[in-house]
Amino acid sequence: MTFVVTENCIKCKYTDCVEVCPVDCFHEGPNFLVIDPDECIDCTLCEPECPAEAIYSEDELPPGQEHFLDLNAELAPQWPVITEAKEPPADADDWKDVEDKEQHLQR
Repeated sequence: MTFVVTENCIKCKYTDCVEVCPVDCFHEGPNFLVIDPDECIDCTLCEPECPAEAIYSEDELPPGQEHFLDLNAELAPQWPVITEAKEPPADADDWKDVEDKEQHLQR
């Protein structure tokens, strides 16, 4: 089983989660983070650290977010690993509770 970064992360990209990951399974894109399902050990440490509440167990993905499991698996090999927290984008708080923002995902 793996954890999955979902739509809530888009344009927020808080990185609190990467600091607690013991296996460095997070990868950073321009405005989104993903979890490499082949590296994730299902430790659950990242989920409570996400201020945007964007991380879910693959078994508990909210309705309509199931395709993010495949999206994380697709993008993880393309993006570099991130292991240290960074400042979030200046407008991250403005995007935190916005719904339907998948069209803003930058690859």
